[in-house]
Amino acid sequence: MAVLRSRGYRRILIFVAILGVPVAAAAFGFLALVSYLQKELFIHLPHGLGYSTAPQWWPLPVLFVGGLLAGLAIRYLPGGGGPSPAAGFELHRPPTPVELPGVLLAALASLVFGTAVGPEVPVIALGSGLAVLAAKAIKNQQAQAQARPVLGAAGSFAGVSTLLGSPLTGAFLVMEASGLGGQLLDVLLLPGLVASGVGALIFVGLDRATGLGTFSLAIPALPPFSHPDVAEFGWAIVIGLAAAVVGPACQWLGRVLHPYAKKWTIIALPLAGVVIAVITIIYTEATGKPASNVLFSGQDDMGKVIHQAASYSVGALLLLLVCKGLAYSVSLSSFRGGPTFTALFIGAFGGIAMSHLPGLPLAAAVAMGIGAMCASVLKLPIVSVLLASLLLLSDAAKVMPLVIVAVAVAYVAVTYLSPRLTGLPAPGAEPEAAFGPPPAAAEQSAKHAA
Repeated sequence: MAVLRSRGYRRILIFVAILGVPVAAAAFGFLALVSYLQKELFIHLPHGLGYSTAPQWWPLPVLFVGGLLAGLAIRYLPGGGGPSPAAGFELHRPPTPVELPGVLLAALASLVFGTAVGPEVPVIALGSGLAVLAAKAIKNQQAQAQARPVLGAAGSFAGVSTLLGSPLTGAFLVMEASGLGGQLLDVLLLPGLVASGVGALIFVGLDRATGLGTFSLAIPALPPFSHPDVAEFGWAIVIGLAAAVVGPACQWLGRVLHPYAKKWTIIALPLAGVVIAVITIIYTEATGKPASNVLFSGQDDMGKVIHQAASYSVGALLLLLVCKGLAYSVSLSSFRGGPTFTALFIGAFGGIAMSHLPGLPLAAAVAMGIGAMCASVLKLPIVSVLLASLLLLSDAAKVMPLVIVAVAVAYVAVTYLSPRLTGLPAPGAEPEAAFGPPPAAAEQSAKHAA
């Protein structure tokens, strides 16, 4: 309480409120650039070459070039392109100023050219990296070193503030993933929430000023859901168990392939891009559905395809799950980005496929699939419940009990099954797999900084 009442702590709150503005603007600009370049590569460039729509073979050259560019950034730029998503979602130490360009370029090459990874990890790295860079404005070297953990966490909050559909979800993601608790949580929570709130405000303002969109994950209104019943609670157990197998299996394959991508980066990444392209072509040829179902993280396609669920046969949905899962595994093994959004996409479509079974409404199936798959991949149960519920905001209160059961089952089951399905040593973190100093040191540093 003495720390929270101190004048230095009030100064930190003011500093992070100001810091949230450029961090959120930079995150918005990064996401806008990714969206713009994706449209240029997959829509406007084919039109310019005389095609009414991109031909089915189009992903082959695009993903080959993307793999080559990502490989060059990872191999030759400082920082190794940032951490690999093969080990799952982790918060790493903020990149240094010299490492940040390589992290962003590797992520751009991965995201823009269509690999199945999400933008959350690069955006968090951007926010924390800029925040630590801002700490250099503190002239006293000791105070600067002590302030870095607080500012790095606040920058992460601001960067991811609206990416998951709500600044509250982003805040919980950072808190739960970093294991903040006790006195450390008391000290870091308020600056983080202030930065997150300011970041969300900047995102909304830039959306209105530019008309580019907020780039937030969102699912428009689903069919109304009345109330859960006994049969749906039974399906929650089934969905949780299924996610506990599917999520770790995708990660296992990614981790099996990761050492090869790490050893022969310049060769392996273009080859991985070609493999993803071939998987995409097989899916589009077999179903006639758009390549974007398999390519990209899925955040833009999720709402569209859920509303068009009736046009997908069960066979098409199952093929989509297989192809998306394989593309996800290959992307995790080689490219740079986050594992969250594609996992949510796979969970949503698994739910759509299961909604064809008796006694399982679409809205409940989608919510449980998203929550269970998120828990199995991220191993963050609170975020998984919150994310699945907020994405189905109109039905949130009614589906939340089902989501809680599905998430709890998936979390407990994956704790038991994961060492057996992914019994490999974690891939080496590139660079250091640590978010700031160890908890005790971070707590002490946060108190001194305040």
